[in-house]
Amino acid sequence: MKFFIDTANLDQIKEAQELGVLDGVTTNPSLMHKEGITGRENILKHYVDICNLVDGDVSAEVISTDFDGMVKEGEELAALHDQIVVKIPMIKDGVKALKYFSDKGIRTNCTLIFSVGQALLAAKAGASYVSPFLGRLDDISTDGLQLIADIRLVFDNYAFETEILAASIRHTMHVIDCAKLGSDVMTGPLSSIEGLLKHPLTDIGLEKFLADYNAGNS
Repeated sequence: MKFFIDTANLDQIKEAQELGVLDGVTTNPSLMHKEGITGRENILKHYVDICNLVDGDVSAEVISTDFDGMVKEGEELAALHDQIVVKIPMIKDGVKALKYFSDKGIRTNCTLIFSVGQALLAAKAGASYVSPFLGRLDDISTDGLQLIADIRLVFDNYAFETEILAASIRHTMHVIDCAKLGSDVMTGPLSSIEGLLKHPLTDIGLEKFLADYNAGNS
C-alpha cells in the first residue's frame, strides 16, 4: 500500500518524507487556499516545490470543467515535472479528458469518485488512479469503506491497471481498513499516518525497558 499525504503544506510534506514511508502527495484548490497560495504562477511554482521534496507522484488538479480547458491545463501541469499526475474531476468532459491524456501517455487521477460506476468509467478511460472519497461518504451516513471494497472487486474482475487511491481519509482506522480491503494507495493528513505509530503497550514496554536499564547501570 502506498502512503500519500493530502496537503499543500511543505513542512508537513517534509516531515512525512523524513519518516521514510511517503510515496506521494495529493493536493487540491482547497488545500492550496488553506496555505494562502493564490495566483496561477504561485500555484504552479508550489507544485514544483512539492515535486522537489518527494520522490513519488504529485497530483495537481485542473480548474476547468470543459474538455478543451482541462486538456490545456492538464498539459501545462504535466509539463511542469515528471512526477506530476493530472487530477481530473469525474464529469462527462472529465472522462473524455482522461481518455485523451491516456492516449498521450500523461498520467491522471480521477477525483470526486462516489460510486462504483464512476470508478468503472474512469478505469475504462485509462485513468492511472481513481480517488473514491470515503470520508465524505461517511459524513452522510453512507459506508465509504464498502465503496472501496466494491471497486476492488470490479477492478480485480477485469484486471484494470488503474490504482484505487482511497481519499478523504480522516483517521488511522481508515488507513488500516483500506489496507485490509486492498486499496492500492491511501491519501490523508499527516496525523492519519503518524497515528499508526501509536500503541499504549509500546509506550509502557519502552518505559519499562529504560527503567530496568537505568536501574542496572546507574
